[in-house]
Amino acid sequence: MKITSFNPLILSRHQEDIVGLFEAMGFEKRHVKAEIEGKEHTNIRMKDANGFYVDVASTNSVPQDMTSIRINVDDFDEALDFFLSRGFINVREDDSIEIGSSRDTYLISPSGFAITLIQHIRKS
Repeated sequence: MKITSFNPLILSRHQEDIVGLFEAMGFEKRHVKAEIEGKEHTNIRMKDANGFYVDVASTNSVPQDMTSIRINVDDFDEALDFFLSRGFINVREDDSIEIGSSRDTYLISPSGFAITLIQHIRKS
């Protein structure tokens, strides 16, 4: 398993406020992915001048803001097996989300921290 990127991801009902805060700290929007899973769900990837990234995802499925570690990998199945063998729970059970350009799932560690596991699918 090769990690291709690693950064925080904030899940929130208040995406605009959080994006505004990070813009005030010098972050700029780099990529916006909208309508994930056929829902109005937007993920905004931001980067600052030092090369640090943060993702802010809008969602109505959480009662309060949550933060996870976004880990992009080159082999989704290998990485998923790695984490599951160490006691992580896939909150989507045996499923993942595939939206054409990526595949992801949400994992919870035995001690309670969260990982958003992603593999970008490159078109040949």
